[in-house]
Amino acid sequence: MPFAIPEGVAPEVYPLSWLVGWWRGPGVLGYPGIEERPFVQTIQFDHDGGPYLSYASTIRLLPDGVDPAELGGVGDGDGRVWQRESGFWRCTPAAADDRSTDEHNVEVLLTDPSGHLSLYLGTVGDGRIDLASDLIAQTSTAVDVSAATRLYGLVQGELMWAWDMAAFGRPMQPYASARLSRQD
Repeated sequence: MPFAIPEGVAPEVYPLSWLVGWWRGPGVLGYPGIEERPFVQTIQFDHDGGPYLSYASTIRLLPDGVDPAELGGVGDGDGRVWQRESGFWRCTPAAADDRSTDEHNVEVLLTDPSGHLSLYLGTVGDGRIDLASDLIAQTSTAVDVSAATRLYGLVQGELMWAWDMAAFGRPMQPYASARLSRQD
């Protein structure tokens, strides 16, 4: 089925418009000092006609014994909230460089209740988004996260993503990934 740009989306965010909607699915997280655990995630990308998309994400750890491949019986209210974040995504004018015209600059501003504010810079094109942290500000009580990258891709109609980070004084390494299906 061909993709249609949602009604009312600002032209400035057309390259990101394939994200608009509700997404849900299983994933796994783990990091040195954090036991590997399956989770279910919901993400909403929305718009109000402005030159940006709003973003909200919740990751809930799955209860023991629940197979992430069989999410049918697990609701969003099940499992302990591991992480929430919200923010804004927008495209910026392309720099005069040798990028293809199908690739656009992206800025992503995210906050989470554990005390982090992150600014990611990257590119979007051909159903793929590559982001790298430009700034991570944190409160005095937040876990030390010094850098992060995120990769999002539209693969056969599903949103796949991976998050690598440098935290706890460790070098950049995988932290979480998921495969989400559109819910609307």
